[in-house]
Amino acid sequence: MKLTEIELHNFRNYVDQTLEFSDGINVFLGENAQGKTNLLEAIYVLALTRSHRTNNEKELINWNSQTAQIKGRLQKRLGTVPIELDLGSKGKRAKVNHLEQAKLSTYIGQLNVILFAPEDLSIVKGAPQVRRRFMDMEFAQMSNRYLYNSTQYKKILKQRNRYLKDLHYKRQKDRVYLDVLSDQLSAYGAEIIYQRLQLLKQLEKFAQNVHSEISQGKEQLTFDYHTTVEADQLGSVESIYQSLLKHFAAIKDKEILRATTLIGPQRDDLHFVINGKEVQSFGSQGQQRTTALSVKLAEIDLMKEQTDEYPILLLDDVLSELDDFRQTHLLTAIQDKVQTFLTTTSLSGVQQELLTNPRIFRISEGNVTLAK
Repeated sequence: MKLTEIELHNFRNYVDQTLEFSDGINVFLGENAQGKTNLLEAIYVLALTRSHRTNNEKELINWNSQTAQIKGRLQKRLGTVPIELDLGSKGKRAKVNHLEQAKLSTYIGQLNVILFAPEDLSIVKGAPQVRRRFMDMEFAQMSNRYLYNSTQYKKILKQRNRYLKDLHYKRQKDRVYLDVLSDQLSAYGAEIIYQRLQLLKQLEKFAQNVHSEISQGKEQLTFDYHTTVEADQLGSVESIYQSLLKHFAAIKDKEILRATTLIGPQRDDLHFVINGKEVQSFGSQGQQRTTALSVKLAEIDLMKEQTDEYPILLLDDVLSELDDFRQTHLLTAIQDKVQTFLTTTSLSGVQQELLTNPRIFRISEGNVTLAK
């Protein structure tokens, strides 16, 4: 999969901008606050219909306009596919091959991207919600089923939390409806947990190979998924469902007292383990960064396995955060494999011998010029 062209209208500080890209490495070069990360963000939003930088979609629209538009042209295995995303006060509209999509869920997955930014180093050492968001964002691109279950789960979770508050403040007394919501939440939650386990198993396999190479065979990386569901009940969707139902019944009074849902995939966590020790708590900074890099590179192979297309890689000023050894491994791993977009304030800190024929775009105050 390649993004051959992008067209922006009133997105952030770009009023009208069209860029054509190389199949290999594309560099957005410029000082901070000039708009280079906005270009990377535009590709991310085009893929996932949401930003990785803000939850306020008004920030994506140029302040002189009420709407914004991103168009892209994809070169996929089976041919060329134009895609389009319109942003405005009435929500989002997405098109594939000029045909408007009734649901955004049918659009997501057309363009698959993997973002690696300095904050992604917190996948390892950050809070649990960082890792949950990582799983949900990446797995939703790979599986329409995961995206559907995740969307439905969030809707019911919101309803259930609202009803728990009503029971807590005695605005409602009927606990039967709470049981109905618990059953629905358990059904979708079981699907999510089961799929997470299956995809994490594959991701772990790829990450182990990368990590072993970087550590020169001295370290073995494993994943440990933490959930309320008992280990011996994780073998099927049905057994996970029954376990969640049992736990919801056992903590019903506690949840009403706390006025919130206390278990489920929105509370689970993913731990990384090197040679038997958790990296979050006991790993060195070098091990934490190697783990994050291994996971990100493993995503490329997992996405190829799941979708039969390589994704596009977005590197947002991440090379400056990696030492020469890890930088070399990253650039060598992606060379001639995936189309890559990277932002940087300077190429002096980048090992340029590893950048094969990059197309370099210089960005200054939202103006883009192609370097000679």
